[in-house]
Amino acid sequence: MRILFATVPLSGHFFPLVPLAWAYRAAGAEVVVTTSEDYLPTVLRAGLPATPAGPAADFTGLAGDGFADAGEHLLAHGRVFARISARNLVGTLRLAESWRPDLVVFERAAAAGAITAAVHGVPGVELQWGVPALREYRAAADEVLAGELSALGLPELPRADHVVGTWPPSLRHLHAAEQSSMRHVPYNGDARLPDWLAVPPRRPRVCLTLGTVLPGLGTAGLFLALLEELSTLDIELVVAVADETAAAWGPLPPSVLHAGRLPLAQALRTCDAVVHHGGNGTSLAALEAGVPQLVLPHFDDQIGNAEAVVRSGAGLRLAPGEITPEAVAAGCAQLLDDPRFGVVAAEVAAENAAQPSPAEVVRTLTPLALRPELRRAG
Repeated sequence: MRILFATVPLSGHFFPLVPLAWAYRAAGAEVVVTTSEDYLPTVLRAGLPATPAGPAADFTGLAGDGFADAGEHLLAHGRVFARISARNLVGTLRLAESWRPDLVVFERAAAAGAITAAVHGVPGVELQWGVPALREYRAAADEVLAGELSALGLPELPRADHVVGTWPPSLRHLHAAEQSSMRHVPYNGDARLPDWLAVPPRRPRVCLTLGTVLPGLGTAGLFLALLEELSTLDIELVVAVADETAAAWGPLPPSVLHAGRLPLAQALRTCDAVVHHGGNGTSLAALEAGVPQLVLPHFDDQIGNAEAVVRSGAGLRLAPGEITPEAVAAGCAQLLDDPRFGVVAAEVAAENAAQPSPAEVVRTLTPLALRPELRRAG
């Protein structure tokens, strides 16, 4: 079999695809990942063959304030991803024409993958990261790609023939109830395991991270203020950010054990709590590790992911207008003092572990690739 993977060039979008791509390679399939040219080094470091579908991505409009509501923010971000897909569409279509994949797997923002599967009559599988439906992404793709869709004889952005979700079923929204399940297997990229991970912490250990996007959007002041306030607690702090970001901060409080790139999944297994932005990868890594969470969502799926964590009882949330250093420290102290959060987090971790592995999902999807007549009509 030949499996084509398509993704926009962001780690939060690509990393959830990696375990499934590895599982396909382990099963003997040929795999190629297609994305924007500037993101190829990240894909190649994951040990996966890759080819550029289009030029370097333009993320203009991904950040910013002044939106009337969350829906308008989602539409704006959906347009950014749709423009990236428009730039990658011709290259993805040409690759499929020459390489002839049996299956196209794409993450939910990679509209070029969905279109390519439909145009070439190949079954399409969508990996749906995040809890919310994000219908605004689809509306934005229909708007931005209207000319390309019309030229290809498509009335709207095609829907996948099969959708795979990685959130534990009890935390999903109704729209995702019928999705196939896949266990979240964390992939952290090329992060080295530090020696201190093997040493049991002497005090409660807390991880602080705001993901890969927010640190580049002028949040250094927020990070440093949070560190100062959290350092008033009797804890060890580990801060997961890019090495270059941490290097620019200067001296940090003595309670900070580490600041820089981290293998997040392994680090969280040594932590008693995590404070983060609500991104899909961080939220699921914390759930997989059974660690209580304090979520500080800013936009898009982060808001729904945070709500799911709170509904489950595995953590707390602060809305954007509530995020102050004092409130974060108080929330973190509450997580550490109340054992009920840890109990629920362990239960959700067990639910995640009970979901089918990526290898099992490959076996489930194989008939779809080998028998295109199973493709859902419409």
